[in-house]
Amino acid sequence: MRLLGEYDRHLTSERNLSLHSIRAYLGDVADLLDHLSRLGCRHLDDADVRGLRSWLAKQQSLGLSRTTLARRATAARVFTSWAAATGRTRADPGSTLKSPKPLRSLPAALTNEQTERLLEATLQLAEAGHPTPLRDLAVVELLYATGVRVGELVGLDIDDVDLERRVVRVFGKGRKERSVPFGMPAASALDRWLVRGRPGLVVAASGPALFVGVRGGRIDQRAVRALVHRLLADVEGAPDVGPHGLRHTAATHLLAGGADLRSVQEILGHSSLATTQIYTHVTTERLRTAYKQAHPRA
Repeated sequence: MRLLGEYDRHLTSERNLSLHSIRAYLGDVADLLDHLSRLGCRHLDDADVRGLRSWLAKQQSLGLSRTTLARRATAARVFTSWAAATGRTRADPGSTLKSPKPLRSLPAALTNEQTERLLEATLQLAEAGHPTPLRDLAVVELLYATGVRVGELVGLDIDDVDLERRVVRVFGKGRKERSVPFGMPAASALDRWLVRGRPGLVVAASGPALFVGVRGGRIDQRAVRALVHRLLADVEGAPDVGPHGLRHTAATHLLAGGADLRSVQEILGHSSLATTQIYTHVTTERLRTAYKQAHPRA
C-alpha cells in the first residue's frame, strides 16, 4: 500500500527508529487500517477516536497484554499525528486516544551467588580455549557488566570497545549513543575472545562485528538468547531469564551496591527516569524480605 510505504519512509528517515520498532509500528498500523476498513471507513478522514478505541478493544478481547495495548495505542497516535501533519487528514483523532497503563511487575533477576555461579561455569567452559566458549564467556560477561540490550550487544563492532579505558560505545534506541564502562573480568574475557577466539571463527564476510557466529557472520539475537538460556539451565535455582534478565540483574546489583538512580539510567540508556525506577522496587522488595526473615518483630 502506497500510504504504508510513505509512512515507512517517515519512520526510517525522520524518526530514526530501529528496524524492530519500524516493523512493529507498520504492523500495528496495517492492522488498524484493516479494522477501520471493516468498520466502513473508506478514507482516512472517516476515522475517528471511536474507531481507534474499537480497534484497541478488539486487541484486548484477543488477550493481548496491557504493555502490548499501550504500544499499539502509541503506534496509532504516531500515525494519525503524521497523517494530520502532512495534510493526509483534516484532524488528528489519535490526539485524544489514551493508552492503558501497563501493569508493572518486578523483573526477574539473579542473586549475586547465582550470577557468580553462572560466570564461573562459563569461564570453566572457556578454559579449553575453543573459540565458541571464549565468545560465550565474553558475551555473558559483557551483558552483565554493562546491562546492554541484546540488540545493542549484537550490533557492536570491534572499534566500539576500548579495552584500555574499559568502555564500550553503544547505540541504543533511536540510534542514541552512550558510553558504558565495564570491569576487569569483562575486559579479560573480551581480550581472550579477540586474541584467541574470534580469529578462529571470522571469515571474509565477518566485517567489523565484535561477536560472530559459528559460520563467521555477525551473531544474531536468537543465538545470544539461546546460549544464555542454555548456560543458565545449569545454574541450580536460577530463573530462566535470558539476556534481558542479565540486564535486570546488572541494574538491580548496581542499585543494591549504592549506585544512584541517574547513573543507572545513563548506563541502561533509559530515556525516562521513571523506567529506571522500577528497579528501586526490586531492591526495596528484597530489603523487605530480608527484614521479615531477620527482625524478631517483623
